[in-house]
Amino acid sequence: MTERTFPTGRPQALGVATLAAALLAGCSLIPGYERPAAPVPSSFGTTAAPAAPGLPPDAATLPGWQDYFGDPTLHALIDAALANNRDLRVALAQVEQARALAGVARADRFPTLSAGASGSRSRTPADLNNSGASVTSSRYDVKLGVTAFELDFWGRVAALGEAARAQYLASDEAARSFRVSLIGDVASTWYQLAALGEQARLADDTLKTRTESLALIRKRAEIGLANDLDVLAAESLVETVRVQASDLARQRAQTENALRLLVGTVDAMPPAPAVSNLPPLSELTPGLPSDVLLRRPDVRAAEQRLIASNASIGAARAAFFPRIALTGELGTASSALSGLFGGGSAAWLFQPVLSLPLFDAGRTQANLEVAEARKVQAVAEYEKTIQQAFREVADALAARANYGKQVQAQEANLRTQEARLERVQARERAGIASYLEVLDASRDAFGAQQAVVAARLQALSARVALYKALGGGT
Repeated sequence: MTERTFPTGRPQALGVATLAAALLAGCSLIPGYERPAAPVPSSFGTTAAPAAPGLPPDAATLPGWQDYFGDPTLHALIDAALANNRDLRVALAQVEQARALAGVARADRFPTLSAGASGSRSRTPADLNNSGASVTSSRYDVKLGVTAFELDFWGRVAALGEAARAQYLASDEAARSFRVSLIGDVASTWYQLAALGEQARLADDTLKTRTESLALIRKRAEIGLANDLDVLAAESLVETVRVQASDLARQRAQTENALRLLVGTVDAMPPAPAVSNLPPLSELTPGLPSDVLLRRPDVRAAEQRLIASNASIGAARAAFFPRIALTGELGTASSALSGLFGGGSAAWLFQPVLSLPLFDAGRTQANLEVAEARKVQAVAEYEKTIQQAFREVADALAARANYGKQVQAQEANLRTQEARLERVQARERAGIASYLEVLDASRDAFGAQQAVVAARLQALSARVALYKALGGGT
């Protein structure tokens, strides 16, 4: 459509009205948002064990997972999981969906301009025309218009946009939380696989040794240096270890399957080193009060959902007030295509619509009550998330301190059991002790070996749990 000078002031008034509609900002009915107080103690020291370390001085000082986990093989597994895990892909797709919906809601705050062109020809028969002759008519239009743009006097559209934006941010934080959990799950499963592999190797070595001992006992029984009771005891010990070795093999295969699912590939898992040979994890600096929880992705997601429910109350309140929508068109029209841009062809339309709810059988009030109830629910869920986060951090702090002591105690017990086994074996070779005492000491030493590996795994898992509880690094 070409630019023209029109003979009247009405089209100019239409343009001014449209511009004013785009700039108008109404009176918002969204309740003022105030973050609820965290229903937890101000520091972890009031609930955690006295010896438990505290938190890093700032969430930003948490090392990234590449620095926290020093195992290069684990790095490769985590990278693969972040690239291939299907649940993470779903979470990221949900973020994109929420972002797009927030864009749709934001677009509703601005007028939608559309341009159009149309043409038509029609013939009216003579018997339907007052002149008694048939008439053929034509009409051609070119126009630029705004359709049903709502003047947001009461902030209804703004409230819906704020709620959609908060939902998007909540989805984004939820995806971050899932990412942290995925990294922790891959690390925990890798450490579990390493522990099972070490326990399986210990079981295989023990089974080999006890099988050799059983063969020796049988030979001694043949020449009268051992009795049937010694043979039965040795056979029982061999079968017991064989059962444990078979069970460890099953657990190891299942753990590999779980790790493969987390990583999202069909490739064979790399061989895991012994737990004692794994690179150490970084230390976390102690000493921060519990407001670090507000930086956890799941806590931030819960707060964004609370903000969304708060904004929804504003939209529900605005439904009690009148809604004004503007429709306007500006263009040219002519009965001939050649005269479409000629003089006197200006055409315009200005159509404001006012709607006011008078009676809806309580629907509007019920919608407001629903929005208010959802906010109460969101507050409770936010506070529960804070409490759960506090417990996870406090538990992880206590576990990290006490599992370290447990590892030291189990290692001391292993040294004691190994020394006992050596002495009993020496006594048995000298004829002072029976072979049953050797079997008993061997059983206890094997149990102590397995307990040390399990304690080291628990200590590593506690460190991973603490990293997840603090919200993880980048």
